Amino acid sequence: MKALLFALLALVSSPVLAEEAPPPLAATAVVDHRGDAWTVDFHLMRRANAWLFPRSGVVRRTRAPWRPASWRVATPGVRLERRGHFDVLVAADGGPVPAQVRIAFTPAVVDLESDYDPALRFTDGSVALYTDQFTILPYGGSTPIETLPADGNAAGLDATLTRVTYQDAGGPILSAGARLSPVVRDGGADDGTYLLFGPLRPIVTDDMAQIVDPELPAWIRTTLDREVPDILARYAAVLGPAPGPKPTIMVSWTGPTPGRTSMGGSVLPGLVTLVYEGDGVLTENPTSRSYGLWFIAHESAHFWLGNMVHYEFSRDAWITEGGADLLAFRTVAAVDPGYDWRSALDSSIADCVRLSTDKGVAGAEERGEQRAYYACGAVFALVAEAASHRPFILFVKTLIDDNRADSTVSRADWLAALDRVSRDPTLSRDIGALLDHGSPDPRAVIASLFRRAGVAFTIGPDGVPRVG
Repeated sequence: MKALLFALLALVSSPVLAEEAPPPLAATAVVDHRGDAWTVDFHLMRRANAWLFPRSGVVRRTRAPWRPASWRVATPGVRLERRGHFDVLVAADGGPVPAQVRIAFTPAVVDLESDYDPALRFTDGSVALYTDQFTILPYGGSTPIETLPADGNAAGLDATLTRVTYQDAGGPILSAGARLSPVVRDGGADDGTYLLFGPLRPIVTDDMAQIVDPELPAWIRTTLDREVPDILARYAAVLGPAPGPKPTIMVSWTGPTPGRTSMGGSVLPGLVTLVYEGDGVLTENPTSRSYGLWFIAHESAHFWLGNMVHYEFSRDAWITEGGADLLAFRTVAAVDPGYDWRSALDSSIADCVRLSTDKGVAGAEERGEQRAYYACGAVFALVAEAASHRPFILFVKTLIDDNRADSTVSRADWLAALDRVSRDPTLSRDIGALLDHGSPDPRAVIASLFRRAGVAFTIGPDGVPRVG
């Protein structure tokens, strides 16, 4: 399972800032696919001695940059080099990079460390390209490129856009559930997305589009084809249509690598990707089945709780992450009676106890303990569900309906909603104390919250509450 999972989960639920003027356009590009040939032609609109690719992650297994193995600069006098944390285009003579640069490339199907895979390949020959790999920035400052941090935030780098046109001689490209020709996107404006080149046909419903590799083990295909449309339909039936483009689920298959059982996922606005690999998933097993459905259900929940409304500050990520966890636990249990939602919730309770002992949940990010937002957020969501005497998704609907004006659910908003449904302000008081300070004995605090809210539970041998 990819280590970057929890780092990527938070992307869709990051708070949306006030609208600002878009950055200026510094480059355009055309990505062209013809048969087996892939090219990208850059038109660089500024004079600069170096052009830098901000998405320059390294391969997880080797920690080597990925572009040198799959990109070849076809324009004479221009080189692709690695400088510090970045892949950079430079002129061989040390002067400004020419305005027109062509690169021939092979889609790089590699697992990157803390970044999105540049491409996903499907066994019918279709390929999904991650769009932000083509974003390019002019560099002309006095700070050496080698000194720039990995996130690219330093003097000498201006925020600019790269307008990229994608075209495929083989036919229209799948973008956000629709076939288009061409597709135009502004790289640098967001976190990018995946565009599908090739004939692979999606399953399309009123609520979603799903692309599933045709060579996935049959049990995985059957599970996804049957359960995932049901998951999205259940969300939409209560919360309304997801904002923005049609939600898309993209599932690829790397093959039955001996000795591996791998399910790695990532999330982008309006898009969830999942990659299966290894002979360990050839045969159906409860763990693989549950993880795949939970991951898709959690990430899909963010199309509403995270995109339609978002939190105010990063310390409030428990609102969206814990909420998405409980939505996923409940929804997967509804579509798959064999799903062990009790164990999932018990794990959240145990982790919340561990991560709130003498330390506030709100400060988890500063300690590198983001798991607290998922675990304790799910515990708080469970309290809200029980206190309201209704399914948690209806509590989420209330949060959305009450906060449409600014699309923000603050901590105060969430706790006030709890007060209204519970009519017991001691619940929000005690949750607030766990958020701010933690507790010397969070086991007792959580048990008390459960008892007053009406959550059925028992106490385990370790003193930690367990759902009944």
